[in-house]
Amino acid sequence: MIRQAIAGAAPAEVSETTVMTVWPSNAAHPIGALLGKLYSIEAGYGVVTLGNLIALASIPVALVIFFLRLAPFIGARYRLTNRRVIVERGLTWKEEKSVALDRFDSIDIDIKPGQAWYDAGDLVFKHGEVETFRLAGVSRPHAFQATCVKSQMAFTSIQKAVAHDLVSA
Repeated sequence: MIRQAIAGAAPAEVSETTVMTVWPSNAAHPIGALLGKLYSIEAGYGVVTLGNLIALASIPVALVIFFLRLAPFIGARYRLTNRRVIVERGLTWKEEKSVALDRFDSIDIDIKPGQAWYDAGDLVFKHGEVETFRLAGVSRPHAFQATCVKSQMAFTSIQKAVAHDLVSA
């Protein structure tokens, strides 16, 4: 049994622990992004805008996109652990791709047309000026970005401290 100072928290060297999981929004799908652009049309009067009328008329399409995001074999999720950021797909959430927390030093948010209506954006992980990883259509990207940055800072700080201790010993 592993003793932990904080319940559910473990050093990256001991075990990989999930910090946060998010699912892509409808804006990650091209049709969802197109709908987001259309929903943003402000032409009209008060709450009766062209965008709101299109939103009402497109409910069936939006629901299909929403449920496809969660469907087995098709759906994806983004999982942040104490070691890396992972894109998982399928019924058993099999890893599709990942990036280690020490393989980037900044995260930009790229809000593409149609994503703003959903409060979504792409997270672009960079090492210097080089893009190393991208998560498409992340819902509430600022919150996930902040959590990724904090986890990355903790991970790299521990890596530096361990390396320093090994050199000192």
